[in-house]
Amino acid sequence: MKLLYSPFSPFARKVRIVAHETGLQDRVEVVPTSTEDPASGLSARNPLNKIPVLETEFGPLYDSPVICEYLDTLHDGPKLVPAAGADRWRALRWEALADGLMDAALLIRYEITLRPAEKQHEAWIERQKAKIRKSLDQMEADAAELDGPVTIGTIGAASALGYLDLRFADWGWRETHPRLAAWHAAFAERPSYVTTIAQA
Repeated sequence: MKLLYSPFSPFARKVRIVAHETGLQDRVEVVPTSTEDPASGLSARNPLNKIPVLETEFGPLYDSPVICEYLDTLHDGPKLVPAAGADRWRALRWEALADGLMDAALLIRYEITLRPAEKQHEAWIERQKAKIRKSLDQMEADAAELDGPVTIGTIGAASALGYLDLRFADWGWRETHPRLAAWHAAFAERPSYVTTIAQA
């Protein structure tokens, strides 16, 4: 399998962490791919021209929730996406919250790096920041749910917080979210997290 990715994409990092946690990392070849370069062939594999994309024997898979769930079917260990019951819906809810936080953070990143300063929409940026603050507050309130087995929800949360550290380190989210910070510090010691860290 080939994973079309950017080392700076939090969604691609989520997939890479899943590959490590499921023991599939040696079966997934990572291929750095630009969404800006038409020669990359990305749009031929994903009409949305977004990463990550996983090339499989039956065609490409996108986006990260689909790829992660597929990888979770390829191993015999404990499943990262619980099969049923409250554990399943809790894990998927965490994944959705983390994905939403990453979406908002990426939109801010694009706005401040791709637009000239005089054309940046400050009110729009602030709306995205508000989503991130509310997401962090909810994560802090529910931080006890992150304890226990690793799931797609905990991997999503770790990927989202890692992206804040990568691109918005000056925001200081740890100071206002101590329980979340303590959980993240423990998760950040996992080999799957360490080996997927991108350098800004």
